[in-house]
This record gives sequence, structure tokens and C-alpha cells, in this order.
Amino acid sequence: MGANDELYRNTVNQSLDYIEKHLTQTILLKDVSKIGMFSKHHFYRVFYSVVGSTLADYVRTRRLTKAALELAHTNERILDIALKYHFQSQEAFTRAFKKMFHLTPRQYREYSKSLLNKGGRSMSNPKTTAPEGWTITGQNTEGYRVTVDEKEVHVGRAAARLESITNHGGEGFVTLMQMFAAEAYAGKRLKLTAFVKSELSQGWAGVWMRVDHRNGDMLKFDNMQDRPIQGTCDWNQFAVVLDIPKDSDAIAFGILLSGEGRVWADNFSFEVVDEKTPTTDKDTKAPLPPEPLNLNFEQK
Repeated sequence: MGANDELYRNTVNQSLDYIEKHLTQTILLKDVSKIGMFSKHHFYRVFYSVVGSTLADYVRTRRLTKAALELAHTNERILDIALKYHFQSQEAFTRAFKKMFHLTPRQYREYSKSLLNKGGRSMSNPKTTAPEGWTITGQNTEGYRVTVDEKEVHVGRAAARLESITNHGGEGFVTLMQMFAAEAYAGKRLKLTAFVKSELSQGWAGVWMRVDHRNGDMLKFDNMQDRPIQGTCDWNQFAVVLDIPKDSDAIAFGILLSGEGRVWADNFSFEVVDEKTPTTDKDTKAPLPPEPLNLNFEQK
């Protein structure tokens, strides 16, 4: 999307906010497209290019996800849940639900409640170890809790939740991260996206990615510190774009919480993009001055 990337992403994030507030109401492309003052056809293309799915598919996925949460955590009738999230019948809801979760709504409810009754991953009995494939690190990490949250998710059954549990005066941070080999992406431009929800009182969060050389030196890095996630926001998509040098060895990525508050992350994904998509890191190689400056310290 080139120079319009930031404009388009801001517009799409506003549309995502609108969708979250209207999941139990009728959502039409013509109404959502008005947020960015685009035509329906142009907004359709913009939404798809940023989110990776059509508006209809995205809304359907979010409604099924919300329905799954109600199946697991309420005793509301399956038919009522189906109608609440705009499925015309319980049969239509069951077909769509089974396609996404590989269980019928009734099976999903029974399975979820059995897990919750055994402790499982409910918030009343938080998971204190890192999720499979992930690592927890940071500074003053004893002041934070990292859990797998099955009540507040974006898509599917669970999301990562990072939250502060003590007052650390803004000195601590925690990150949930993982690392993989850079070989398949060497010489390419890589975009990392993730959906994030935040409730931050005094602190900030960011999706981040780092690229390391074979000798361990950092080659590229962006943690969104120049455009932090702050305050309270519902599920929005955030992106980090970095060039992967040919001599790269490893790529690390994750979600970072600095200071106090809580943040959820879900649906990390990677995509190789072309040069029309600008990188998000800042150039650390500032131009050198043509000659020495202020050698006698008299200049102020």
C-alpha cells in the first residue's frame, strides 16, 4: 500500500473498533466503509490487504469466537447464542462452528466446562509457565503474570495475557517471545502482524521483532516504542516490518508489556512483502558530519 499504509491501517483499526461494538447487530459493508469515507469496493480491497480476510469472513470469525466464549462460560441456550450472533438457525450455526473448532457447539461446551472444572487454563487458576513454544523474559518479571486466557480472545480458543501484579515504578517489563531460523527469509522484507487488546494505566505495550547476525549482533529491531500501544483499546491489529539481511541467523519476536497494566495478544502471523511496504524500524546509521564540530566546546 506504500505511502498510504498508515492511513489505511488507521482506517481499518477504526473499522475493527466499530465491528467489536456491533457484533450482535447487523454489520454491512456500506456502513463500515463510511468510517474511512471510502467507496465500498475500495474499502473492501483495503480491509483485505491489511487484515488478510474479507470483512464478512472477519465478522463471521469474531462472532464464532464470541459464541465459543459464551458456550464455555455461560449456560445460555445454544439456539439463543446462535441467533444473538446472527446465524439464521441452530443448524447453520453448528455447521459454521464445527468447521472452525472441529467440534459441535454442544461438544465444545462439554469439553470446555470439563477443562474449567479441572482447573485447566481458567483465570481463577492462572497458568504460570510459558505457553508451548514460547519463552517469558524481561526485567523484574516477578512483578508480572503471563497466562493463557480463554475468556478474552480474538480468534479461536485462547489468547496470551500479560499483566502487572505489583507496582514497580515503571522500571519493569515482561515479554512473551520465541525465536526461529532466519534462513528462509534472508534477503527479504518481512511483516509481522498481531492482534492486541490493552488496558494500560501507566505503561505501554508493543509487538516487536529482532533480527540477529550469526555472531549474535543485532541487525534490525523494532518494538513500537516510537508508536506505543497505550491506554485502553479493543482488539486492533499492529504490524512491524523489517528487512532481513542476507547474513541473518535468527529472528525473534513477541509481545512486550512495560510498566503497569495488562495486554492481550493473539493471531501472530508473518508475511513476506515487497518494497512498497515501508519498514517500521528507524535507520540507526545517521549521516556523518563532513568535518569535526565544536572542538573547543564554545558552541552551545
